Amino acid sequence: MPIIPRILVFAGSTRTGAYSGRTADCAQKELALQGADVTRISLADYALPLMNEDLEDQEGVPENAVKLARLIDMHDAVLIATPEYNGSMPPLLKNAIDWVSRVSRDGTTRLRPYPDKLVAICSSSDGHFAGIRSANHLRAVLSHIQMDVISPQVSVPHGGQAFDDNGDFREERLRKGMERLCRELIQRAILLSTRTEP
Repeated sequence: MPIIPRILVFAGSTRTGAYSGRTADCAQKELALQGADVTRISLADYALPLMNEDLEDQEGVPENAVKLARLIDMHDAVLIATPEYNGSMPPLLKNAIDWVSRVSRDGTTRLRPYPDKLVAICSSSDGHFAGIRSANHLRAVLSHIQMDVISPQVSVPHGGQAFDDNGDFREERLRKGMERLCRELIQRAILLSTRTEP
């Protein structure tokens, strides 16, 4: 049987109506339409303290970081939709990335959630630049932790007007861009997957 890629999708903001969340919704729909097995999560369900090595030394890595690492590890690919805060990614997203980077074990099982994990980036903002600066910073961080970041990227400008009443992109350019990004992510995930379907 052909591989059905498992793809984890989340946004870097948990604000109600966040443009990054709506962009992640569009990605979720398109990935599912193209045949992926999509898991959509909210970082609000994985609350974490600010990254602090003293806290780690005293209490260990928080369980929610281990849960996130486990989720990333069990999926073939990840898609992250980031907003832009003052020209960069939001602290919520960076904090989650940093904590997960501290996870090396899940009980007795060794975990390596980041190295060689396939990942796609989307960005959004209320302005004309569409969160591109945030996406660039996120791409640099993900590359540094050895994730395999695909080239296609969807950046959504003027987020307040970008979505129709169904939550879909108004612009054909954005719809085509998301279709292309999802196609490459799925194709690469299938190619790189080491799973075998029953």
